[in-house]
Amino acid sequence: MKQIIIDGQSLKIEDVISVARHGAKVALAESAKEAIRESRHWVEQIVSRGEPVYGINTGFGIFADYQIPSEDSAQLSRNLILSHAVGTGSTLDDEIVRAAILVRANTLAKGFSGVRVDVVETLIALLNKNVVPVVPSQGSLGSSGDLAPLSHLALVFTRGEKDDEKESGQAVFEGEVLTGKEAMRRAGIKRILLGSKEGLALNNGATFSAAIGALAVHDAETLLNAGEVSLSMTLEAVMGCSAAFDERLHQARGHDGQTRVAKSVRELTDGSSLINAYGRVQDAYSLRCAPQVQGVAWDTLDFVKKIIETEINAATDNPLLFSPGVAVSGGNFHGEPVGVVMDFLSIVMSEVASISERRVFRLTDGHLNADLPPMLVDRLSAAGLNSGLMMPQYTAASLVLENQTLASPDSVRSLPTSAEQEDHNANAMTAARHTREIIANTAHVLAIELYTAARALDLRLRQDPDLVLGKGTGKAYTLIREDVPYQAGDAWWSPEIDEVKNLVLNERLTSFKTI
Repeated sequence: MKQIIIDGQSLKIEDVISVARHGAKVALAESAKEAIRESRHWVEQIVSRGEPVYGINTGFGIFADYQIPSEDSAQLSRNLILSHAVGTGSTLDDEIVRAAILVRANTLAKGFSGVRVDVVETLIALLNKNVVPVVPSQGSLGSSGDLAPLSHLALVFTRGEKDDEKESGQAVFEGEVLTGKEAMRRAGIKRILLGSKEGLALNNGATFSAAIGALAVHDAETLLNAGEVSLSMTLEAVMGCSAAFDERLHQARGHDGQTRVAKSVRELTDGSSLINAYGRVQDAYSLRCAPQVQGVAWDTLDFVKKIIETEINAATDNPLLFSPGVAVSGGNFHGEPVGVVMDFLSIVMSEVASISERRVFRLTDGHLNADLPPMLVDRLSAAGLNSGLMMPQYTAASLVLENQTLASPDSVRSLPTSAEQEDHNANAMTAARHTREIIANTAHVLAIELYTAARALDLRLRQDPDLVLGKGTGKAYTLIREDVPYQAGDAWWSPEIDEVKNLVLNERLTSFKTI
């Protein structure tokens, strides 16, 4: 695996995935080191002149008008980290924390934040030696950045004058939960005594929100591809109509995503003898309108990806330093861009799950599935004794209902903080967490559809062995049956559905797609 070189300018979502999930090593570009050193020099000049500059020698938030003596600058940074590490809730997954470390290091590498090179190199060392700080998932408003989560992260690799182990947070190293101080000692990484501006540079910015967003964008793309496979398999299983996927129809409307989905279905079902075999004039919306519903998810994802890739290369703390050493105070830490696009992604992925569940329902309803047995029991004589795939549809419906609640926008909700100094907050972290939950739920719904469609195709082919699957759907069906053989009677379906979900998430089930 290639090494990821960060320079503050060119980080890609694929790089985040490589580091967060696959352990790719990271290094700091030489050009970035030069920019970092220059901005640090500017901070030192400001401190030496004694002029009050927010975040460098003043208090924070409501205390911005309180100037701090230069000899207290290290304590100022330390106090900021200690007092802000007040998150709660379940621990964030390792991949989220690793993604956030990478994004924060890349942010500082731009050279606008006034930190020392050692700070960035220490963040990189956490990744390369796989020290994963324990970070609670709740407590961030996503404005002034993800203050609490980033402070929990910083506790592990920074220290005060006393270097108190009880104030070093926690981290996972080699599978063991340790104090931050002990984890760093075992990993051979020196902890840092922060200087002027460095505390604020570490915890100011919607970094965890952006990190979750980057993971979500990657996973959403995987699921949209899988949704086209599941749609195509269901279309064949119920002997659906091809007319709704006609290229001319979609070009007449002109939406790129819609056109893409229809083309994908045509390619996946190419050569199928099941399509149009039942003689219907048109299908229900869950089949006929799938390009329109799933297509807008692609269009939305394109926009979301642009925003997230911009954000993971953004300077997001406050103030920022510009040549010739001017500190400019603003609001780049505000997580509104991330919060809004996470809400957008939540909505469209909820709809992808919703329309998929409707297709599962049709596959299991004996009145709607084109003469297949009810609940896809092996044969009518087995109905009653066997429940068939009754319950997987229940599970899909439950997840869709949960998604509908989770997809209620978070970014439109705000409460003021810091005595009204921070009077409009983005709620970006909550939006990102909800998006991640929706994507996990959607992955399971699509796995249920794929599993159900595969069983429906088994029964259909048993009715008429001369029927032929499409080129793409045939490959998907074979991949599923290689891992999960057909079972006639009731069985423990859950582990088998999980196997199909693994095929989706590791992208094996879509590796043959050309679109």
